[in-house]
Amino acid sequence: MKLSIGFKLPGEDKSREASPESSPAPEPVRSIVRVFFPGRNMTLTYYNDSFDLKCGDVVYVEGRLEGLRGRVVEVSRSFKIKPSDYKRVIGLADTEVSGTFYHAGSHFVATDPDALPFEKAATWFFPPETEEEYVRGGGGGSFFLDKLDDMAASGETAERGYGYYMEDRVVYICIDRGLGRAIVEGSRAYALEFEYYNGEIRNLICSCPCVGACKHEVAAMLQLRELLKQMEAEFGCPYDDTLYFAAVSKQALFTFAISNKTQGTLTLENT
Repeated sequence: MKLSIGFKLPGEDKSREASPESSPAPEPVRSIVRVFFPGRNMTLTYYNDSFDLKCGDVVYVEGRLEGLRGRVVEVSRSFKIKPSDYKRVIGLADTEVSGTFYHAGSHFVATDPDALPFEKAATWFFPPETEEEYVRGGGGGSFFLDKLDDMAASGETAERGYGYYMEDRVVYICIDRGLGRAIVEGSRAYALEFEYYNGEIRNLICSCPCVGACKHEVAAMLQLRELLKQMEAEFGCPYDDTLYFAAVSKQALFTFAISNKTQGTLTLENT
């Protein structure tokens, strides 16, 4: 049995191939917004001149709460202020999801590259990037997914990584023609990159400050191994046939793509 979830906005033709050009971003509408930050259990007021914000939108702001995710709970478009008196909204999560997702244990899996690409999912967990450039090393080694002991993670790291895996902290993972990316939530969200070819993992790196194999990498590899097995066993669609898949945890999908929506349709199908 497979469970597919389809999201369709009113009037949308599901047969139409989605493309960034077909869905331009709304024009900015100036507003004063109240934003609730669950991580701090506080609500603060911000000035917005970059987005067309609505209640329920997930945003990032400047100031002392920069980097924390918040949700818009009130919007006012009738105001007169001095912008210098307010901190601004600087980022908006892209929570518009449309496509078919297949049930795979703790996650939903899509095989359509347009359904939930990494760039969209990243806005759910990361604030807008600064102009500072990333610096990379020369790359890591390799190991096979069915021999995770070769990651050379310490016993404590492996145990903590297994705990993260069991707690569904691998909120997103995808592979596109051998290039993999993942998001793992710990004290904050971290981004991972790797290569996957014929069961072999190469050049696995994580954005956390740990030296050597980290718990986020262990968790991501455990999740990847489980997903690849489930894809083939439960709905007969192995990665090697599609060369692409993206998986998102059930909690993340419902939190960001469904819970704040007031229109559209959600279709559940048993096939």
